[in-house]
Amino acid sequence: MKTINLDITESKKLYFASDFHLGAPNKLESYKREKLIVRWMDSIKEDAAALFLVGDLFDFWHEYKRVIPKGFIRFQGKLAELADSGLPIYIFTGNHDMWMFGYFTDELGIEILKSPISLNVDKTKILIGHGDGLGPGDKKYKVLKKIFANKICQWFFRQIHPDLGIKIANAWSASSRISSTTSDTEKFLGDGEWLWTYAKEMEKKEHFDYYVFGHRHLPLDLEVGENSRYINLGEWVNYNTFASFDGKEFVLKKFDQE
Repeated sequence: MKTINLDITESKKLYFASDFHLGAPNKLESYKREKLIVRWMDSIKEDAAALFLVGDLFDFWHEYKRVIPKGFIRFQGKLAELADSGLPIYIFTGNHDMWMFGYFTDELGIEILKSPISLNVDKTKILIGHGDGLGPGDKKYKVLKKIFANKICQWFFRQIHPDLGIKIANAWSASSRISSTTSDTEKFLGDGEWLWTYAKEMEKKEHFDYYVFGHRHLPLDLEVGENSRYINLGEWVNYNTFASFDGKEFVLKKFDQE
């Protein structure tokens, strides 16, 4: 597991968000959400020590050798602005945008992370990852993930003309879970929360103060044993939630849209 060490100076914070799902459920709703996300990024830039974007930023993303999906330019422009200002930004791939390769690194200098990492902030240890494929169950997806991550399968997909390939992928995304999810349909599953179970199993092997994931789409802040917490960052189709950490306190909150 990759380890990243960061220091937070006084009055600075680490920020975490995930599951923007830009592109879903349609162009108009995505455009409004993109502008909201850019406003949020503007609101944190003065006191941010680093920004962690924890997967599924796009409802579909695939980088061809010389082509990327059309759209989302305001979001990419804000990433460029923050990166150029010197803010460290880390992007995790999710199950909807696992086909990020070199574009964001080459163009913006943003590190792309494809698996969970250990983040050390002074004496605080944080495990961060998108969360897909972790924990018990979800066997069908775990098989699909191996296929999607296979380099031979990726090569075959790249042989499809981008206009057709992206059209096929967008049709698949239109039927994805986030497109039909509302704040009323996502319910707390108790012991069935597989990422919470994963955190509890990990804690038996190695201590982390916080376990931070996306993917689940439901904002959660739960105890893991006596000295750890599991934070799920939620999503931005219904909740607009994010988290901040100032070196002492980890807070999950909703972005004020005004």
